[in-house]
Amino acid sequence: MAIQRARTAQEYAEWVKQAKFEVGDLKECLLYEMEEMTTFPAYLEPLERGINELYDAMCNGTYAFGREDLPFIEVANRHGDEIPFHILLQQINETHRRGLDVSED
Repeated sequence: MAIQRARTAQEYAEWVKQAKFEVGDLKECLLYEMEEMTTFPAYLEPLERGINELYDAMCNGTYAFGREDLPFIEVANRHGDEIPFHILLQQINETHRRGLDVSED
């Protein structure tokens, strides 16, 4: 199944903003359940850091599309079953690697 790419820069920015929210929400949920856990899952910190770095680069104008995977995608793929928004992360990565999905009318 092909992963959908963002069609506009605005949509792409919204996806990144949504991923930032989702990772924060996941962290809050895990904090709520911490009485049953001793530490956060190992994937959470690199995922949060990677999404925040991407978001910050977009906000300060230093972001550039690339042909390589985003730094957090390997961790996201390895723990995809534990990340409810894994498809969103794959869509962000696919857009990063292949650019916007602009139709040729």
